Order: sequence, then structure tokens, then C-alpha cells
Amino acid sequence: MIGLEAEIGVVLDAPDVVRRSRTDRGAVLFYRYYRATSVGDKWLCVVTKSDGIEAFIVTAYLTDKIKQGEELWPIA
Repeated sequence: MIGLEAEIGVVLDAPDVVRRSRTDRGAVLFYRYYRATSVGDKWLCVVTKSDGIEAFIVTAYLTDKIKQGEELWPIA
């Protein structure tokens, strides 16, 4: 994640894919694909939670695959 901190806002503003977590209905995962990160081509995932009033970032990480869950964006 070193060097990708500024990209967290980009992922939230312009995600490629957004999914609701299968295990935590309050968690939403925002994904954007990045080529040539320090660990290769990866998805940057930003996990958020909301209580209906406030939203916050839980974590962000690089991953090879998008997790399963209800697809919220793009709408098929």
C-alpha cells in the first residue's frame, strides 16, 4: 500500500466495481484495478461501513480477486 494512499479517494470517487459484503451487510467494498503496483497488477479494495448516519473506511488492501457479494456497481 505504500505509495497508494492517495488512491483511496480515487477508488471511492470512481470505482470499477462496488459490492456489498456477504458476511457483513453493513460493509461495502469498492474496487479499482491498478496495473504495475509494487506487487504487480492488483485490485485496490477500500472497505467502508455505514450506520445510516456516518460512513467510515474500515481498511484498504491490494488483492488479486474481487470478493463475492451483491454487486451494487456497475448495475447490470
